[in-house]
Amino acid sequence: METATFEVGGMSCQGCVANLTSALQSVEGVSSVEVEIGSAVVHHEDVADAALSGAITGAGFTVPESNFNWGDRAVWKQSAHNTKWCLVGCSIGDFGTIAFFQFILTDVSWPTMNIMLLAMFNGLMTSIALETFILTKQMTVSQAFRTACGMSLISMLSMEAAMNIVDVLITGGAMLAWYTLPPMLLAGFLTPWPYNYWRLKKFDKGCC
Repeated sequence: METATFEVGGMSCQGCVANLTSALQSVEGVSSVEVEIGSAVVHHEDVADAALSGAITGAGFTVPESNFNWGDRAVWKQSAHNTKWCLVGCSIGDFGTIAFFQFILTDVSWPTMNIMLLAMFNGLMTSIALETFILTKQMTVSQAFRTACGMSLISMLSMEAAMNIVDVLITGGAMLAWYTLPPMLLAGFLTPWPYNYWRLKKFDKGCC
C-alpha cells in the first residue's frame, strides 16, 4: 500500500471536500482517501501520481507544481514501458538505414554524418508509424496518426542521437556489429527515460 499527499487549491467548503473525495475514490487502485480543505491524502495500490493529480484537476481544483518528485515508482514503470516502445520504433528505421548503407549500398560513399542524420530521420518515421499502428486499435487511423505525431520529439531525438553517438564512438563510423547493438540500445533507452518520467509525472503525457 502506498500513500500520496497533495496540496489542493481552489477548495472552499465541505461540498468541495465531498466532490474531491468522490473524484479520487473513482480512480482504479485507490483504496481510501482523506480529504480536507486544501489537502488530500490518498492510499492506493500502484497508482501513478499523475492519475491522481489528473482526478484532482478534473474535479475543478488545482495541484501546485511543488507536488512533483522523482520517487513515483508507478510513473518510473510506466515511463520505462513508454520508452521501450519508442526505442523499438526508432531502432527499426535507424538500424535499417545503417544496415542498408553497410551491406547493400556498398558502392556509394556517404559521409558518416549524412548517414546518421538519415538514420535519425528514418527512426523518427518508423517510431511514428509503429505508434500509429498501435493506436489504431483505440481510434481511427487519422486520429492515431495525429496522436503519434504529437508524441515527444525531444524524447525520440535524444534517443536517436544517443544511439548514433555510441555507434560512432565504438566503430568510428556508421556500422552495425553484434557488439555495438547492446550499448546502442542501452544508451537509447537510458538517455530519454528521465525526461519521459518528468513529462508523464508533470503533464500526464507519455513519449509513446
